[in-house]
Amino acid sequence: MKYEVLVADDHAIIRDGLKKILADTDDLVVAGEASNGHTVLEQVKQRDWDLLVLDLSMPGRHGLELIKLLKSERPKLPILIFSMHQEEQFAVRAFRAGASGYLSKEGDSDLILPAMRKVAAGGTYISPKVAELLATDISPNSQALPHTLLSDREYEVFSRILKGVSLTEIAAELSLSIKTVSTHKSHILIKMGMTSQVDLVRYAIEHHLMEDLGR
Repeated sequence: MKYEVLVADDHAIIRDGLKKILADTDDLVVAGEASNGHTVLEQVKQRDWDLLVLDLSMPGRHGLELIKLLKSERPKLPILIFSMHQEEQFAVRAFRAGASGYLSKEGDSDLILPAMRKVAAGGTYISPKVAELLATDISPNSQALPHTLLSDREYEVFSRILKGVSLTEIAAELSLSIKTVSTHKSHILIKMGMTSQVDLVRYAIEHHLMEDLGR
């Protein structure tokens, strides 16, 4: 059996790289591509796919909200996240949204094929790092870190604030009003018990959430 894969990434070099990798396999083939969130959503609406390899950061619809939209269209669609974001930032939230696997682009390239095969076959790919994060997330004895208490939308705003993105730019990226983004920022500060953006950055550094933001 050959699994037909839809690759969604705004970088052509990533799409081409995955096509070359899969060209040497007998069981996986890139049968479709998308460079933005709107296109991947349309392609998923049009037909069933054996596997979607999805970048979290693309023009148009993107991130955790895109995963939820895709799963609402195709509840059984296997989604493997292949992202520049380290596991600490989005892995647990991606699984909650409906993903079946999570790989960082900064990780071991030898893991991509096993991960794709496992997710395409209906399984779940969890790296040791993600397993640790998930275990901590569900442990009744664990004390939740403040950033894990943020809603998905608040977390997306939070991650952009850490990058130094202005509220106006965040509003444009997420298709929200500036007032809504400002409200999200206020809620973030309240939930995390902080008073300024400097506090947020300091917290992110201490909890290793800043490692890939400059890339």
